[in-house]
Amino acid sequence: MGDSQRKGFLIGAMLRDVLYFLQHLLQVDCVEQGVNATITEHEVTASDHQAPEPDWVSWSNEQLLTLPMSQLGVTLEGAFLSAQIQQLYAELAARQLLFRPHVWLSNEWFTPDGVPGIAVPFYLAHPRLAKLELDQMLEVEGGTPDWCMRILRHEAGHALENAYRLRRLRRRQQVFGRSSEPYPKYYRPRPYSRSFVRHLDVWYAQSHPDEDFAETFAVWLTPDSTWADRYKGWPVLKKLQYVEGLMQGLAAVPPKVVTREEIDPLPDLQKTLREHYARKRAHYGIERPSFYDPDLKRLFSDAPAHAAHLSAATFLNRFRKEVRRKVAAWTGEYQYTIDQVLEDMIQRCRQLHLRLPLAEEQAKLDFTILLTVHTMTYLRSGRHQVAL
Repeated sequence: MGDSQRKGFLIGAMLRDVLYFLQHLLQVDCVEQGVNATITEHEVTASDHQAPEPDWVSWSNEQLLTLPMSQLGVTLEGAFLSAQIQQLYAELAARQLLFRPHVWLSNEWFTPDGVPGIAVPFYLAHPRLAKLELDQMLEVEGGTPDWCMRILRHEAGHALENAYRLRRLRRRQQVFGRSSEPYPKYYRPRPYSRSFVRHLDVWYAQSHPDEDFAETFAVWLTPDSTWADRYKGWPVLKKLQYVEGLMQGLAAVPPKVVTREEIDPLPDLQKTLREHYARKRAHYGIERPSFYDPDLKRLFSDAPAHAAHLSAATFLNRFRKEVRRKVAAWTGEYQYTIDQVLEDMIQRCRQLHLRLPLAEEQAKLDFTILLTVHTMTYLRSGRHQVAL
């Protein structure tokens, strides 16, 4: 295929994706109003907590951010987290696996090396903390039952590897790669690769061999996932078949590692919530080159004839949350990262004195397409990086 044909193919594929995106705008609106509701509003309520509510429940965000994480005093006992953990245990039991990972609260989702357990983020333990997470990071990772279960299954894959020391198996290394491969700070996914399962967002299986195993295990564990049909003809099917055989061999086998060690448990974390979120935002605020001026100038205008019209910066600020959610839902990119791009665009509109030359509804649609195309350009080009 020549360069011109290759470019035409990529542009055509991108336009088809954008058209598909437009067909689903109304569905995304429904997601925003329904599925997007997190534990902040629906899944955890005050009735879940039998003990008296902490004093910080009524504090402002500014007050709450000054609190050391060790003083939050929350537990796993709320109905939301306890229900998800019990569902995970039931799914493992249904597969005849004796392993049950222990779970504790910490600052983030993670499974430490060598520990057969799972750390879950503190903000899932109370709706007030989920609201703070939403305010600080624009989304609540794992904040709905489905999302929480997808992450728990993934982390259970890591914990199970630790419990049975599976990373030492030569065949496991041949199928997924070596665990000794260094973890990257960022990775560059190939969105249309068929050598990896698609479970968590941002093509997480592609980030490292251990994540590839955990994602494959999560797909295998998910009830009624019909993975054999979904991935028929894909190279990744061999990975799923390997995991199936491996898990059949572990049925009714006691784990080799049974430690209940907890790494960075919440009561030991002395940093304040403000310090925690400053670090977290810095990690996910990936820098991007400001190459979109030509597109902004095509969509908006600095012509004297439009001087009395609404400024583009004001328009985008009004529309910011809506477009951010739509593009995140379609591309799988972190809302926080997309918001950084939006902020850059708003600043450029302000610096270029751009104004709205057309009706607001049409401008909303055009800008949504513009932001989607720019995001997908990064995903397809290989220049896109996802923070681990």
